[in-house]
Order: sequence, then structure tokens, then C-alpha cells
Amino acid sequence: MNLQIAVHKVGNKANDEGCYFSNGLLHVDEEVVELLRGYFLQSFKFDTLYEFYHETDVRLNEVFVYVSNILEDPTTLHEQSKALAKHLYQCSDHPKIKVGELYVVYFEAFDFKGDTYPAVGLFKSEQKDMFLKVQSRDDNFLIDKHEGVNVNKLDKGAIIVQTSPDQLQIAVVDNANKQVEAQYWLDSFLKVQQVQNEYYHTQQTMSMYKSFVIQDLPEQFEVTKADQADLLNRSMQYFKENDSFELEHFEQEVLAQPEIIDRFVAYRQEYAQHYEVAFEERFDISEAALKKQSRNYKSVIKLDKNFHIYIHGDRSKIEQGIDEDGRKYYKIFYDVEQ
Repeated sequence: MNLQIAVHKVGNKANDEGCYFSNGLLHVDEEVVELLRGYFLQSFKFDTLYEFYHETDVRLNEVFVYVSNILEDPTTLHEQSKALAKHLYQCSDHPKIKVGELYVVYFEAFDFKGDTYPAVGLFKSEQKDMFLKVQSRDDNFLIDKHEGVNVNKLDKGAIIVQTSPDQLQIAVVDNANKQVEAQYWLDSFLKVQQVQNEYYHTQQTMSMYKSFVIQDLPEQFEVTKADQADLLNRSMQYFKENDSFELEHFEQEVLAQPEIIDRFVAYRQEYAQHYEVAFEERFDISEAALKKQSRNYKSVIKLDKNFHIYIHGDRSKIEQGIDEDGRKYYKIFYDVEQ
């Protein structure tokens, strides 16, 4: 996988820090290239994919234009990289955005889902770490401190893969700034939106359903923590046992009760409008999204600071009540103690 690399320094526009441009492409030995390759790529997962957009015409999206020019003619890499740096500078108008190096990389043959395609990588290093350099001299040691980039911590990145002449698929990393006001990389600079594929629909539907069970359902009906745990477990079982999601089938299999189904339908619409999310009634279930969401589907009842009850299934084996002294209790039935 051959790399061509251009690098520039981009400051904070709000602080009038300016840009500093290189005179040409970066020339380094193969050992450094391998370090950079690992630095650029190790943080990426290609489950969640994005696409360029613009309110009126995607051809007005600056990054789309400059990256498309590189893919059409890789000899323009340095010229287009300067245009990308200037655009990034214009987007860096929040006082919390840090100065950093922008790397624009052309991949002649990028490995993507079993095939190779041309691709362009955009990477920005913002966080600087302190390193100690130890040297021996005249039977003694000297220690100097150096500030530099930790090659194990990519701050921001995007890889744009050209999977066909008219299709660009994008993976994004943003580890440096989690505050909404500082998410300029995704929203202002790249201006991308998530591709509505099976991963997207599985992830969004499962997130919405969990919010319905945990937040909305107790406000509408009298439900216990055990009931909520049961509903989460039944939904997880549905997603694991089926290759595809069908809304009506899901409602009958998991929710069952007509009044809860009616409320779920209403909540699904409210959620879609509030979060600007698109839901499909039928879609293939993504195993990658299911695996990720299963980490958040923990059915746990926390009792004061004394006990945690983990419920994995069979709601009938747990009962809740209040004794004659007014103390709350859970009664648990089991067959085998492990």
C-alpha cells in the first residue's frame, strides 16, 4: 500500500494563528512510513460509514471536491492538500480548537472489506505528549525532554475510499474533542452524514428501543425494574435469533400487549423527529451493530449499595413484594447453583 503524504500546520482562526504550508510532499524513510501507517490506520473501524452531503448540492462540499480531485489525478495531491488545510482553518473558529498538523495521504491500493481501492486519508494531530530521551555520554547519562506526537493516539481522521467511480465511503475518527461545540471535524470540515445501511438501522433501532424501555415506559405504565429487564432481554433475543428485523413481527414477539405496542409506535415517531433519525420497518440485522449494542443492554437491578441482580431471562423466576414490616424484597427461584 504505497503512501504519498502532504503535511501542513493549521492553527486556530479565532486566535488568528494562521496556516503554515510545506513546499512539497513529505519524504521519509520506509521505517518512518510504517510508523505513520500504523498511526493513521490503527484507530479506524469500518462498521459505521459516512457519506458527503450539502444542503443544496454535494458538489458544493469543499472536502468532497478536493478529495475527488486527488482521486482523479493523484499528482495534484500537494495542491489540493493546501486547499484542504485552508478550508480546515476556516472551520477552526472555536476558541478550544488546538493548532495541529494536517496530513493528507493518498493510498494507491487501500484494503477495504476484502478488496483494494484508491483512497484519501485526512488526519490531524492536536495533542502533544512529553517524551524523555536518555543518552549515554562519558560513562554517564543525559536526559532531555521532547514534545511530540504519540503514534498510538490519533486525534482526528477520515479515510475516504473510492469503491466505484461515483461512490465514496468514509470512515471517521474523532478522539480529541467530545464537546458538541468543538465537533468541527465531522460537522463543519468534513460535512458528512452516516450512511443508512444495515449497521445504521440496527444501531438506531436498538438505541431507540432501549430508551423507550428505560425512560418512556415507566412514565406511561406501572412497570418494575424486573419488567424492564425482561423487555430488554426479549428484544436482545429477537435480534440474535433473526436475520432481519420486521417491525410488526418485533412488536408481537417482544412487546405483545396492545397498549404497549401503541405507545411504542408513538414513541418511535417522537424519537425520529426529535433526533432526526430515519427508521425502516424492515432491514437486515447487522451482527457488528448487535455486538456493539449488546454491551449496553445490561439487565441489572441495583438494590441500595448491597446487591446487584443480573437478569438474563425467564421473568417468571423473580418476584417483587413488600413484607409485613414494609420492607421491599425480591424473591428469586432457581434450579442450579453455580
